[in-house]
Amino acid sequence: MKSQSSLPDGDSFRQTMRILPMSSRLALPGAVDVGPTDDHEEIQVTMVLRRAASSELSGYLETLDSLPISERTFLSRESFARKYGATDEDVAAVTGYAEVCGLVVTRVLRAAGTVVLAGTVGNFNRAFLLELRNYDHPDGTYRGYTGSVSLPTSLSDRISAVLGLDSRPQAKPHLRMRNAGVTSEEGWHSRAAATALALSYTPPQVAELYQYPNDVPCSDQCVGIIELGGGYTESNLKDYFSALGLPMPRVATVTVDGGVNQPGSPNGPDGEVNLDIEVVASVAPGVQVVVYFTPNTDAGFLNAITMAMHDTTYRPTVLSISWGGPEDSWSMSSLQAMNSALADGRLLGVSVCVAAGDSGSTDGVDDGRYHVDFPASSPHVLACGGTRLVGSGSVIDSETVWNDGLMGGATGGGVSSVFAVPSWQEGAGVPPSANPGGVRGRGVPDVAGNADPETGYQILVDGQSMVVGGTSAVAPLWAGLLVLTQQMTGHLTGFMNPFLYGISPAIHAFREITHGNNDIQGTSDVYSAGPGWNCCTGLGSPKGGTLIQSFLDSLRSAN
Repeated sequence: MKSQSSLPDGDSFRQTMRILPMSSRLALPGAVDVGPTDDHEEIQVTMVLRRAASSELSGYLETLDSLPISERTFLSRESFARKYGATDEDVAAVTGYAEVCGLVVTRVLRAAGTVVLAGTVGNFNRAFLLELRNYDHPDGTYRGYTGSVSLPTSLSDRISAVLGLDSRPQAKPHLRMRNAGVTSEEGWHSRAAATALALSYTPPQVAELYQYPNDVPCSDQCVGIIELGGGYTESNLKDYFSALGLPMPRVATVTVDGGVNQPGSPNGPDGEVNLDIEVVASVAPGVQVVVYFTPNTDAGFLNAITMAMHDTTYRPTVLSISWGGPEDSWSMSSLQAMNSALADGRLLGVSVCVAAGDSGSTDGVDDGRYHVDFPASSPHVLACGGTRLVGSGSVIDSETVWNDGLMGGATGGGVSSVFAVPSWQEGAGVPPSANPGGVRGRGVPDVAGNADPETGYQILVDGQSMVVGGTSAVAPLWAGLLVLTQQMTGHLTGFMNPFLYGISPAIHAFREITHGNNDIQGTSDVYSAGPGWNCCTGLGSPKGGTLIQSFLDSLRSAN
């Protein structure tokens, strides 16, 4: 690798550069600048290319939404790469600029339009006319920049995002341990009273309450899981599934940008990883599980999704994502790059289930406004909210919005400030945003399921039995239902939202949640549950068998 960039210096060079739109970043609130990053530090950066056929792709998506399920066709990963992948000319332009800058191309994923570059901080600083600096933050140190990225004029129309320069943690796992977050003596007494009435279920018991079919081998199916940290051990999974009387699932791992299966503490990200695997593989027994491990950065998150979407080895048809962050915590370029990657799934027939967040209607942001979580707010995913579920066997006694307040969290949900109301959600009655101005945007969530830690899931993490909740459990729960649907109907579910919102209420495919709100402060009920779609639980929790039968009926209706 070249140690020194051959870029020209001076004003003449700077005059050939143009600021990349939507690339500006600010330091995290509370971060302290501790000085420039070492020029010799080696890093990786992802260039996201603008794909020439993006307008054609957008029109194709609208056409797909309007078609009956039986008439929808999807592209193979190979066909997608040929039709919508990055052009040779654009890849060559980026590769040429990298060489001039003393940078090395380490990976090209043409289907996703991404090129990964490696090099020194000094050469990246010169290549993009910025200064990377180190920051101390209560949540940890990170590398970042303020201002915007600049590119040569010859590249500015080819590139939509440059990610990975900033290494701040981009997302959080959306799970809650029972009794987590209780710090005061009064809080312990309050939580103790609630816990005395607490329930817990194995994932198959939750599936039974939601009328999922059982004893359906799903060995023909593959589900992908995105993880931004943590890990699992085979021995832990063997013990868990043995205790459930289920066969050990087939679990494979894929390393993305250096992310690895690295078990650490049961109270850390390991809880998320094991929850995701144990839920989906126990409600859809026999399914092939592929875990894509990646660093917790915007570039890592994007690259894990694109690797899963365009994986020609395992070819997952359902993805489960239980990580996210408030829309405002993303740079607009990273958010749009992620959203574009998720849109690819709609043409490939890949369903994506995403946790809606665990911090109520503010999504944990303390600015007096209401926020929703991304990527749950993407109009290309099935956003999964949370409930408190009480029942036994196949009988549900009660189900309300999950809201334990400040003590334990609440389901995310509300109205996007970034994405417009999608066509398939226009008739759902999404209210204006509760923020000043009352903008109309994509409503979150779409569906719901059990998420309260006090009615939580029994899982095994690093050999320790735990009861956990959070919308992190709901994403793999719904992913499991889509896997079952595909296995039983022999048809890809694909992007399910137009179908789900189009089901007649007379079919009773959802259990409507009509009580509760997701204001974690307990001072208002700006977003409350009620009949029909709502900003806390969407269309409601699933009646699994009815949903599958409705999907099958839709397939048969055109024949």
